[in-house]
Amino acid sequence: MTEALVEGFLITRQWLEQGDSQSLLYWIATPDGPVELEFTRQESVAFVAEDELAALQSHLAGGVRFRDGAVELRTFTGAPVSACYFSSQRELNAARTRARKASITLYEADLRPTDRFLMERFITGAVRVEGVLESRSGFRRMVDPRITRGEYRPQLRLLSLDIETAISDDTLLSVAFYAPGFECVVMRDDSGTATAGADEAYLEFVPDEAAVLRRTLEVIADFDPDAIIGWNIVGFDLRFLQLRADALGIEFAPARDGRTISWRHPPQTEERNYALLPGRLVLDGIELLRNATYSFESFALDYVAGEVLGRGKLVHDVDDRAFEIEAMFNDDKSALAGYNLEDCRLVWDVFEATNLMAFAVDRATLTGL
Repeated sequence: MTEALVEGFLITRQWLEQGDSQSLLYWIATPDGPVELEFTRQESVAFVAEDELAALQSHLAGGVRFRDGAVELRTFTGAPVSACYFSSQRELNAARTRARKASITLYEADLRPTDRFLMERFITGAVRVEGVLESRSGFRRMVDPRITRGEYRPQLRLLSLDIETAISDDTLLSVAFYAPGFECVVMRDDSGTATAGADEAYLEFVPDEAAVLRRTLEVIADFDPDAIIGWNIVGFDLRFLQLRADALGIEFAPARDGRTISWRHPPQTEERNYALLPGRLVLDGIELLRNATYSFESFALDYVAGEVLGRGKLVHDVDDRAFEIEAMFNDDKSALAGYNLEDCRLVWDVFEATNLMAFAVDRATLTGL
């Protein structure tokens, strides 16, 4: 362990609640590889008008603990406020629910503690971190370092991912990966007789669906990307991989520290809309294009690739491709591997042609998103 100054760029952020304390975890990309930052014993904060503080204390008594403190802040109407400090976001959320029922306003109670921590330090994307640097397997780590705004602009390590599935039984057929200089397709071969051609050195056959999932995790860990990119990758690819792993009793843990994916979805719905992989960004080409104000008649990969690149998917009938995919799996696995890999290339080339990563980095630098 050595004292070090590290320049980096924020990749992921999350908070962990353990007992009565809360830690904030950030992963940053640096010129020398990923670094995990942990800030221990961090409180969640909200504000209440001073003339409602006593009422809030009364309504939270016996259920939610907090401490209050004087601050030189006011509401937009000029009313003075007190800060309310909670040991965890869970406690703050419980207080917000009780306060709402009592018609008491808790200001800024909707801010995540990880975001507030950065906002108070005027940090958006780049950081300078000083502290003790610990070596771990595949990454480095700092606990409670000094952190300030930085100027570092990253060259993120990207990996394009795409899956193919069977329409007849909703199972996983193959997973493809692409980056310049790296190509891999992992495909299941239930018969154990399939072989790859001389031009398909990228194609690996494994005996079953579980083996495809395990090999997928190995490829991600070995390549060690800062960001995984794809097309509807959260809503379809990662979600499907998670569901199949759950069904087969496999721990699907593609994060950098070996943690499983943390799924978030809006209240009152079971749709999984957000996937957090500690240490790895997950970037959806559709959402990034929309955020960059691109407009297409259709955001289907084949259509966007045709408009941007002048080429599309390797199937005859894109609208009926599910049946063609399964036919290739049964009769021509090499063709399916080529189709799967080309989808990965299309995503990569669309990102390159539209400068989506530069846009994402610039947006984060300007706004903190």
